[in-house]
Amino acid sequence: MKKLLLSTALLLVLSLSFTSCRDTKKADEAGDAIEAATDAAGEAVDKAADAASEAVESAADAAGEAVEGAADAAGEAVDKAVDAAGEAAEGAADAAGKAVEGAADAAKSKVDEIKKEAGH
Repeated sequence: MKKLLLSTALLLVLSLSFTSCRDTKKADEAGDAIEAATDAAGEAVDKAADAASEAVESAADAAGEAVEGAADAAGEAVDKAVDAAGEAAEGAADAAGKAVEGAADAAKSKVDEIKKEAGH
């Protein structure tokens, strides 16, 4: 069995060596075709990478602009809320002041009434 395998391997090697000498021109053409295909594939990969990079940059720019817009809108909303709260506080302070003045006037009137009744 060992001799059979070795003799088969020897015949295959000899047949390949004779046919490979005749096909060198075809092999060179095939190598050139493979090289051209490899170059084309490399260029396609480069172009795809560039396009992907540009898409990522565009998406990042758009996201940045959206964040800036949202921040501006939030800042304006906060400013309006602060203004409204300030106006409300001023209104409450004015109302409280008037209420205190009204209570003071009422107390003074009551004191004056009591003094009149007491005879002073």
